[in-house]
Amino acid sequence: MASTSASRSTGGVTSRIRTAASTLYSDNQSLIGEIRKALNMMKDVGVDLERDNQFQKVKELENAAVELLATHEQCTHFSSAVLSVRDRYQPGEESTNFKKLFDDETAKLKANSSSVPENNPMIRQFREAVWKVHHAGQPMPGEEQDDIVMTSTQCNLLNVTCPLSGKPVTELAEPVRSVECKHIYDEKAITIFLRSNARARCPVAGCPKMLQAGKVVRDPLLLIEIDELRTMSKQSATTSVIEDCTEFDEDELD
Repeated sequence: MASTSASRSTGGVTSRIRTAASTLYSDNQSLIGEIRKALNMMKDVGVDLERDNQFQKVKELENAAVELLATHEQCTHFSSAVLSVRDRYQPGEESTNFKKLFDDETAKLKANSSSVPENNPMIRQFREAVWKVHHAGQPMPGEEQDDIVMTSTQCNLLNVTCPLSGKPVTELAEPVRSVECKHIYDEKAITIFLRSNARARCPVAGCPKMLQAGKVVRDPLLLIEIDELRTMSKQSATTSVIEDCTEFDEDELD
């Protein structure tokens, strides 16, 4: 009886720890989302300053964006650390030093990360948006035209279409994302998919990750990233129309 009681107590502690970790992860993802919004706002401000030829202020704003992006990276590492600790935690006889667990996991993630804030796509998009103010259609110094196209259309989402419903993620009313593989699905479609198999392989072709209902979540950051994709798609469509019109005018002149 005592053994059963202890087992229930341990299970209750584990469940509470995992619930608390999930809440912490969600809150931190919301913070990351706010940082992303701030970076997009800084890009818009940078464009306005460039139009006013306030080049020194543009440079200062870019430097501030790089610093903010470093914070973004730290928050991203922390989110990953929270999930790792949540999934690996097992109560023992001695009290757990969660701060040390988080610090060790975060340090490991940083050591394995090769990203440099100055080369991050969001900073590249900032520089490109500013460059276009006075140099529309021209490649940035040290870059070819293909590099600019790649940067303009670069997206943080791993898939832009739900593998189950076939709908573009920009049209999903309730998008959700796998914590394991980061792929995106229509919530209703993935719920039905998981009902037939509580632990199934991700339906995205070639993805080896297994899914669990509790690890397919409404990620606060996801909505912001999807909105960014919508914006990029609109900008890309506008650029294509302008290029088509330019070609038409040149044909007329010939």
